Amino acid sequence: MQTFLEETIEELLKKHEDIAQLTIILPSKRAGGFFKYYLRKQIHKTSFLPKIISIEEFVEILSDIKIIDNTRLLLKSYEAYKQTTSIKEKEEFESYASWVQTLLNDFNEIDRYLVDTDKFFHYLGSIKSLEHWSMKEQPTDFITNYLSFWNSLPEFYDRLKSNLLKDGLGYQGMVYRKAAEELEHYLTSHGDKPHVFIGFNALNKAEQNIIKELLETGNSEIYWDADAHFFEGKDHNASQFMKEYFKTWKYYSGSKPALSSNFRKFKSFRFIEVQKNIAQVKYAGQLLARMTQEELDETAIVLADENLLVPLIYSLPPQLNSVNITMGVSIKNFPASTLFLALLQMHQKKTTQWYYKDVFRLLNNPIGAKLIPDAKVIVSKMSRQNYTYISLEQLIDLSEGNSEENLKILFGPWNDDPFLAITHSKKLLLQLKTLTRENPMERVTVFELYKVFDNICVYAKDFAHLNSVKTIYSLLQEALSTSTTDFKGDAYKGLQIMGVLETRVLDFKNIILLSVNEGYLPSGKSNASFITYDLKKEYELPLFTDKDAIYTYHFYRLLHRAENIWLLYNSSSEGLNVGEKSRFLLQLEIEKHENHQIVKEMVTPLISISNEQPLKIDKSNSVMKRLQEIAEKGFSPSALTAYIRNPVDFYLSRVLKINEADEVEETVDFQTLGTIVHNCLQTFYEPLEGSMLTKVDLEAMKNRINEEVTREFEKTFMKGEYTKGKNLLIFEVTKRYIENLIQLDLADLENGHKIRILQIETKLHMPLPIDEISFPIALQGTVDRVDERDGVVRIIDYKTGNVLKGDLEIIEWEELRSDYKYSKAFQVLTYAMMIHGQGSITQSEAGIISFKNLNSGFLKFGTKTSSRSARDQVITEATLDTFKTELVMLIREICDPEIPFIEKEV
Repeated sequence: MQTFLEETIEELLKKHEDIAQLTIILPSKRAGGFFKYYLRKQIHKTSFLPKIISIEEFVEILSDIKIIDNTRLLLKSYEAYKQTTSIKEKEEFESYASWVQTLLNDFNEIDRYLVDTDKFFHYLGSIKSLEHWSMKEQPTDFITNYLSFWNSLPEFYDRLKSNLLKDGLGYQGMVYRKAAEELEHYLTSHGDKPHVFIGFNALNKAEQNIIKELLETGNSEIYWDADAHFFEGKDHNASQFMKEYFKTWKYYSGSKPALSSNFRKFKSFRFIEVQKNIAQVKYAGQLLARMTQEELDETAIVLADENLLVPLIYSLPPQLNSVNITMGVSIKNFPASTLFLALLQMHQKKTTQWYYKDVFRLLNNPIGAKLIPDAKVIVSKMSRQNYTYISLEQLIDLSEGNSEENLKILFGPWNDDPFLAITHSKKLLLQLKTLTRENPMERVTVFELYKVFDNICVYAKDFAHLNSVKTIYSLLQEALSTSTTDFKGDAYKGLQIMGVLETRVLDFKNIILLSVNEGYLPSGKSNASFITYDLKKEYELPLFTDKDAIYTYHFYRLLHRAENIWLLYNSSSEGLNVGEKSRFLLQLEIEKHENHQIVKEMVTPLISISNEQPLKIDKSNSVMKRLQEIAEKGFSPSALTAYIRNPVDFYLSRVLKINEADEVEETVDFQTLGTIVHNCLQTFYEPLEGSMLTKVDLEAMKNRINEEVTREFEKTFMKGEYTKGKNLLIFEVTKRYIENLIQLDLADLENGHKIRILQIETKLHMPLPIDEISFPIALQGTVDRVDERDGVVRIIDYKTGNVLKGDLEIIEWEELRSDYKYSKAFQVLTYAMMIHGQGSITQSEAGIISFKNLNSGFLKFGTKTSSRSARDQVITEATLDTFKTELVMLIREICDPEIPFIEKEV
């Protein structure tokens, strides 16, 4: 296969004896590199190279100004914005940076297309005025300021250009406009030198003027990377621009181009429909694995969606000897970048008390952990002690003394000083250059970040408005959005991985094109412009239809000389992607040439439907030994109900003692709330054990509620903040819960009932011998309250959650050990059994006081029949004997080595 560049070089060598006299202009620097590579292969004698440059380099030569980088342009434009007197209300830099990029892109466009800016801006201002036309006599201040901004654009535009020209700089469109204006001077001194333009398609007005003028000198020429199939046939978007040039350029005056016809040759197309983006890269990896090295040398993977680069790299087969990746990987989402973004974002807050999530974001970052060796220790201690806000001094106290210097840099005061922010960041990056030595990717990212901060330091000295940490953060965000790290590879050998635009003028025998979906090929409409559609049409600026034509050209140009083409698209609807295949695939089908073979293929993931068995864990000797330890210490009601709920959870939490990791409890959770309520009630009622409750006692308790709840919050919620926000509401709810319970007891006393407190938060333990089990069995637990009301013993369990009376009613006793629904009944019966086991009580009532259902009072355990007959609420020895039968059966099951722990669906 002869590539377009090889074909062009062959023509040039035939036409020109001394090719060194030529100036070769190509669409990109990459294209220039390939031109040199192919030229070296075709020249058989010693010769000087011609001058080979990209179109951007050429317009810089013509205009004698350099194209400015995006970050400096942003800063210079803000300077011009501040100097624009007609804009009365100026925005802060951070707000300005959020919208100005769209405006600068529009400036670029109108300059590249040589639009008369005075007329254009007047027209744009008129349109904006019409959009906000109103019958009201006076527009609002907001509308007035809005319209004033549009009318001030000419001054802003002129001031920006003037400021840039003083420094010999310009944004891309400005450089193009200047180049077109200065062409006559260039022709005076270089008009006799032959210029060759190679591989262009959609030219802006400035490029058209430059190329037309040079062609009309008679010694310059242009080579179009086009195919006769599209130029000679019906109207086709792939040749839209070229046909226009042949109609309107004086240089051509009715002549037709001599184009090769490669598209009509044999081609094998495969349309591959896959589910999800990851399936595309996996399929591409499988294709490559089947290719020989010779085939790989002639293969390119083209990514219409460049976000697939990283997953594609991980999907490449291991046997690949050589891969060249032409696009860089953005460093924006690498750990080092996210660390410094988080650090600068945190220091925008003027505080000495850092929010725990901000601290964790730095310490849990893998790069942050390298800077702070004690990171894990600090995070663990903060979680255990429940710090929601923490100072530098407290962080140093929590550390083990290995990280003090860097803790001071990270969490010390920056005083909103931009230069201090830059100095501290660079100091940390210098350390990281050593700390990341073993990880090449991390090290490269650190070097790139250091360069970014170096540039920001220069900008901060040059631009007075970079006067806060917030502005440095905005600048870092802007810089990271365009910062990439490049992969090293052989650009002329092995598999090539590239984006669509990087394929310009390059040809490959085998093409694997990913994401051939609407929205990627073509890219679809974009609203990132302040210029309205009718205004673009009036001033002949590119419309979305023209942008579609550009994508059409790039797509079909890739196919000109290719022989084997795999076109993959994602048919899965997800987010903004609606899973619609590109119109180009339908076009290929409809316009199919007789030499083209099209095969459609649908790749679906292999789905195996298996009858998944629940997790089963056998009881080994070590498990049985641990069960014996638990049994001898005593099974608690909560442990037994955990087994009823799910035996595997019981195994994990009780046998293996695997508990959830400590986390900072920013908002008081139900468990902490329950602990606080229980502890407060214990403090109030425990001194009254053995005594009759009196109104005086209860009134005294009510007066101490705030004091006791505060003390318990400080003890249980530790360093957590409870004086504001949601936690303050929970604090007040806790007080209300306790007050309501005391009020319930007061109401009982006022109604003539007599209450004697027998036990408060008593730790219970009772042996429970079971013949079939060789080791001792016991029950243990802590009962919240046992009292005697009018001579009836009540065994009470407090619940801060909502409990209904149906939760304590049972029909079939067997359900107690099989259905978690009856866990609350199971718990109170276990407490009753242990209380009765003390020997002094033979009859009682057991139940729950639910703080969320306090209107229902004391909810008693009871039995009933299916016919809903009267409930039996008194617990007798007979009741407990029936319960004991079920309890023993449950414990036998737990301790039986032959019965595994089998997972239940929860």
